[in-house]
Amino acid sequence: MKKIILSLFVFSLILLIACTPSEKKCTQDTDCVPATCCHAEDSVNKEHGPNCVGQLCTLDCEPNTIDCGQGKIKCVENQCQVELKKQS
Repeated sequence: MKKIILSLFVFSLILLIACTPSEKKCTQDTDCVPATCCHAEDSVNKEHGPNCVGQLCTLDCEPNTIDCGQGKIKCVENQCQVELKKQS
């Protein structure tokens, strides 16, 4: 029974990694960058990140973005993600 459960777990893990789009794949936090130049709500692998040279952004702290320290870009389970801080 343990072998079956372990096999299913390994298969699920392989399936999860294989289903991650290449734009989102990562192995560490530094592999990830904001998906947009301004008011990012998502993140991507740095190879697929936007070219923000010359881009001007407002200084607004838009909700549900990484603006003003509201969230961080992380590599979670080999996928670039934004982790928003919980509102208190």
